[in-house]
Order: sequence, then structure tokens, then C-alpha cells
Amino acid sequence: MAHSNPKLAEIDPVWAQITEEARAAIAAEPLLGGLIHGSLLHHEKLESALAYRFSQKLASPEMSEQILREITDEAYAADPWLGEAARADIVAVFDRDPACDRFLQPVLFFKGFQAIQAYRVGHWLWNQGRKDMSYFVQMRTSEAFGVDIHPAARIGKGIMIDHAHSIVIGETAVVGDNVSMLHSVTLGGTGKEHDDRHPKIENGVLIGAGAKVLGNITVGYCSRIAAGSVVLEAVPPMKTVAGVPAKIVGEAGCTHPSISMDQMIGTKG
Repeated sequence: MAHSNPKLAEIDPVWAQITEEARAAIAAEPLLGGLIHGSLLHHEKLESALAYRFSQKLASPEMSEQILREITDEAYAADPWLGEAARADIVAVFDRDPACDRFLQPVLFFKGFQAIQAYRVGHWLWNQGRKDMSYFVQMRTSEAFGVDIHPAARIGKGIMIDHAHSIVIGETAVVGDNVSMLHSVTLGGTGKEHDDRHPKIENGVLIGAGAKVLGNITVGYCSRIAAGSVVLEAVPPMKTVAGVPAKIVGEAGCTHPSISMDQMIGTKG
């Protein structure tokens, strides 16, 4: 994955917007001042705020906030792509979730966003050969957010996971850029084989609530999977599939279904 533009540290409109919103939020609700100062305004950049939030949410009697903060600071310093992906995820949530009207909401309140950032740190640890620590992050992410993503899975940026309860993404799964999914989605295997056994979700795919995509199959770019579907066969690009087992029921309805978030079969987004 490509690293971010070094000028991002100098001009960061996402972080500037978050800090502006944070000050307004404190003015509107002073009782949240401690949370917002500690989580946002105390920090000079988004990466620092995310590391703080990660350590606060995932700390336990087994692993202190300080250790988790040091791990996450190390990850963000070593791989600028992590911060770039987080910014893309924030914008994705803001653009696609009608319940989100400020950039600060995903960082402070939305477990889907927080879980995907925790996964990204776990994935970085996995790639560094620190597999036991990455499994610890996976475990705590599942316990804290109800989202279970294997640290070896490969996930792009601009990801929106709405509500995020009971999301499961397996070890050899691949998720492209600008993918949206709702709660209770599973990207799983079909047995106990140990090789490449999980789905490959291409860019721009929309996966409805409760959908199960199983096996080493490809879901083509800008396609839609209807809520509650069980997908066992490859999906061509820009198609809509629905049912158990899922079948093609039409075109995707628009060029970017993951952005339009139109989940109605037979409509055009």
C-alpha cells in the first residue's frame, strides 16, 4: 500500500475540521469537556488522538494503556499509510452515514470506525512478525466492539462499517477501497481448510446487513449484496445479488453503490 503525501502533516483539513468541531461540542455540552480535551484537543495531530483512543478503549488488566499507546504510536510513526487510511475512513463515514454530521463522531463514538482502526494496528503488528500481540489486539477489539477481524486480513481505505455489531472478517479475506458494509456481515470460509479460503471484495462494493459471503470467491467491483443474502459463488462487477443462496437479480443500480448506500432492489441510486 502506498504511503501518504508528506505534506499531509503540514496541511490536514480533516484534523482541522475535527478540532473546530471539538471546540464547538464543548461549548454546547461542557460536561463532555474532559472527554473531548483528552481524546482530541490535547493532541497535535490525528494519529496521536487515534493512538490515545485505541489505548483507552482496548486497555485491560492484562495490558495497560501505556503499553498499548506505545505500540500504536510506533505503528503510526512507522507507516504513514495508517493515518491516511484513517482520514479516508472518517470522510467515508461522514459522506455515507446519515447519522454522522461531524468528523469527530467516528473518532469519539462510532465503534465501526474505532474497530477498523484497531484492526489496522493489529495488521501492522502481524506484518512485523508480532503475531501474538496482533492476536491480542484482535481479541480486545472483538471484546470491546463486537467486531472480529483477523489481523492477517487485508483491508483498503475509505471503509464504512455502519453499526458494526457482529462483523466477522476471516484471515485470508481481502477488502478493497471504498467498501461499505452494515452490521452482522460475515466474510468467512466454508470449512476447515488452511489455504486461501476467504472472500475477495473489490473496490466500491456495498454489503447489506446480515449478508454472509463464504469461500474464496470474488465479489466484483461496485456490486451490491442484499441484506440477509448468503453468497457462495463469485459476483460479477456492478451487479446486485440477493437470496439464499444469492443469485444475480439485476444491475448495481448506480456506478458507486457503496457511496450511494441505496439498498433497495430495483431502484437507481
